[in-house]
Amino acid sequence: MGSRTAREPRAERVESSPPAGTLLSVNVGLPKDVSWQGRTVFTGVFKDSLSGPRRVGRLNVDGDGQGDLAGHGGEQRAVFVYQIDSYRHWERELGRNDFVYGQFGENFTVEGLRDDEVCIGDRYQIGSATFEVTQPRVTCYRVGIRMNDPRIPALLVSHHRPGFYFRVLEEGEVEAGDQILKLSSGPERMTVADVDALLYLPGHTRQELLRALRVPALSPGWQGSFRALLNEEPGAGNAGLTLTSPPPAWPGFRQLTVTAITRESESVISIRLEDPKGAPLPAARPGQYLTLRVQPNKRKRALLRNYSLSGPPGAAYYRVTVKHEPRGAASGYLHTRLAVGDQIDIAAPRGTFILDKTNAPALLISAGIGATPVLAMLQELAHEGSDREIWWLHGARNGREHSFGAEARELIASLPNARSCVYYSRPAPNDLKGRDFDSAGRLTATLLAELKPPPDAEAYLCGPTAFMDEISAGLAAVGFDAARIHTEPFGPAASQTPGIAAMPARAPHPPDGPPGNGPTIAFARSDITIRWNSDYGSLLELAESCDVPVRWSCRTGVCQTCETTIIAGDVDYSPDPVEPPTDGSVFICCSQPRDDIVLDL
Repeated sequence: MGSRTAREPRAERVESSPPAGTLLSVNVGLPKDVSWQGRTVFTGVFKDSLSGPRRVGRLNVDGDGQGDLAGHGGEQRAVFVYQIDSYRHWERELGRNDFVYGQFGENFTVEGLRDDEVCIGDRYQIGSATFEVTQPRVTCYRVGIRMNDPRIPALLVSHHRPGFYFRVLEEGEVEAGDQILKLSSGPERMTVADVDALLYLPGHTRQELLRALRVPALSPGWQGSFRALLNEEPGAGNAGLTLTSPPPAWPGFRQLTVTAITRESESVISIRLEDPKGAPLPAARPGQYLTLRVQPNKRKRALLRNYSLSGPPGAAYYRVTVKHEPRGAASGYLHTRLAVGDQIDIAAPRGTFILDKTNAPALLISAGIGATPVLAMLQELAHEGSDREIWWLHGARNGREHSFGAEARELIASLPNARSCVYYSRPAPNDLKGRDFDSAGRLTATLLAELKPPPDAEAYLCGPTAFMDEISAGLAAVGFDAARIHTEPFGPAASQTPGIAAMPARAPHPPDGPPGNGPTIAFARSDITIRWNSDYGSLLELAESCDVPVRWSCRTGVCQTCETTIIAGDVDYSPDPVEPPTDGSVFICCSQPRDDIVLDL
């Protein structure tokens, strides 16, 4: 694959130093559907080399497009650059000679501009356009599709050859053969390879994170990741890549004693749990949950259920709150057969739906039983005597179904900057407006907008899925950044499978084919338990075969999108992830069970 003959650029040269490189090829491609592992993927990773000049706009090279705008494209990622030097490296490493321009999904194939030389913030002129380096490439599985090699996303990171993105400072025309002229250097002189390793590989030193944050050109997404790494707790994994649960206080399950059962409403009870020997229990974080293992029928398998902690997070005991669901086997058992003095298997507090530690306004928004985790947050704020602006917004059917009404009012009254709005969708005749509730009707996005919540607040939502979807959209409509909207689903979280075409939803089920004979795999939220079959390459593949909702992007242990809480058991890795997960979590995309396990899926 030879380069075209270089020619003089059309724009005036800005500096007298030699060219930094040459534009070998301009590559574009519009997103299209491709088949992959029995699924359809919408992707723009397939690019074709162009001849002649091509205009580069603020968001794209003309004629180019991206299938996943969440991970690619936009002003900060308008043009992807990859180097011929890396082509040659991969030809040697992979033993291949079939590469063509655009092989790595890049818009510009260049001579020069190595990842270990180019720095974030460097500016270049190519043709009549000028560019600024903003970030390394975010690795994902689609480059593996283009390369017909699923290892590629991990190899790009581990070999320090990710490629990088340009922001377009001045629109113009470019053409293969244009010289690449360096206009200026970015502050801090942090190379693309160094910045990529700082996020994806172990060794996130505070000094280097602060250094990266002093580079104005670094894209906002990467800045947010580095700020998260600065604030992460020891043992908490890589907060720059995924929202992680603090390490659990103990592995697996332990028995706790029921010391009180309190009725909160017609269909809701709270259960107080303590150590059998009276020792204080490890503190939970406000918003976390417990996993209970109960066995209503001794002849059937045990049931696993997650229930949010609703008690004071700093107490020496735990309190969970349970709604009696129609035909609910676990909730029915807890409501009708559990007694004070009984012992239950409990997994340590877990969860990522956790109150932040900032001074930003806090919106605690819930409906029905969704009040439980945000009540724990309210208790924490009251315990601290917080002077934050606090909003308590809750919807219930009526007073008979309104759990924690008096408790919430007392907590709100103790806080100097708290306000409360309670909505009853069907008030009963004895429900008094102004005493029991503030407004008749549902808490909706329209009503939320009328309240004019502060857009710099951190919002915490819990309730039915439709309620959270509506309120989340309403918050976004009034100016809330998505990163400030936190939700806690009752059941399995929504899948995140970038680029995969939507298919009709199916309830989780045992996989097709004969059962395996390996360790038992329990998907706690999906309420299925099956045996491992070594025909599956990973726990992710097994979960997908069962239609268990999953989240992933790279599928090779790099991006950490698939990080999942492991409640019990242990796993092995093949391939090894580039960085270990949080204590108490696993990467399901590259792990296999070592023994019986319980996953929070």
